[in-house]
Amino acid sequence: MRKINIVTDSTSDLSDELLKKFDIKVWPLYINFGEESFRDKVDIGAELLYKKVEEYGELPKTAALSPLKFHELFSEYSKDEDVIYMGIGSQLSVNFNNARLAAEEFDNVYLADSNNLSTGIGLQLLKMAKYRDEGLTAQEIVEKIKEVTPKVSTRFAINTLEYLHKGGRCSSTSKFFGTALNMKPIIKVIDGKMLAAKKPIGFKKALNAMVSEALADKDNIDPDYIMITHSLADKDAIYLKKKLESNGFTNIYITKASGVISTHCGPRTIGILYILKN
Repeated sequence: MRKINIVTDSTSDLSDELLKKFDIKVWPLYINFGEESFRDKVDIGAELLYKKVEEYGELPKTAALSPLKFHELFSEYSKDEDVIYMGIGSQLSVNFNNARLAAEEFDNVYLADSNNLSTGIGLQLLKMAKYRDEGLTAQEIVEKIKEVTPKVSTRFAINTLEYLHKGGRCSSTSKFFGTALNMKPIIKVIDGKMLAAKKPIGFKKALNAMVSEALADKDNIDPDYIMITHSLADKDAIYLKKKLESNGFTNIYITKASGVISTHCGPRTIGILYILKN
């Protein structure tokens, strides 16, 4: 049986423990402040990122891997092995398209579009690892994961509108009124795009709104993994985990958002993510 290597980029936000357990390789994207360049989750994480934003007074530029870099990375694998790559969704970054250009030169490289971000990718990677360990071929895994992709439910509560505004995802007017009214939008990934689904007043209400949505989905949630992923929101993560556990949820994993994800959402962003059965 051919060895199957599952690889992703740093936006998938799985913990080191899960990555090691399921033998998933991570290639870092880049975060650039002026002339300074950092490898995401290698040289920089959320905490240093926010310090740099204060220092520079502006958001950094995030950079995808180039087709040439993907070609170089794919070339590291033997032709006797298969590689499956899934990273940040094609509608959220050029990264996937760059991978696709490079993959055209290889017969042993397979791509799967996550149509998602953060552990919305990570959940799919864990399914891939499960299929791989069940003995499916690379082609079979890619075909099977296409059925999972639209069932991933991703939502994040945003504590500050500053980063959405600086990143061009929130107008000055929306930022002004949203901040004045203490709105804490809940962002969902729908059909591969980020959309504001709700705008609760106050962060605690936003947290509880996400719990309520999970409760509504409870009987339809794949029980293998439920993710709570955050950017410097440790206390909120514990609060959400306790809330979910008190309502009978299990297999809850807390993970931290990468620097690239944090660049677009800001500190204290936190989400609940899972896969639906139907």
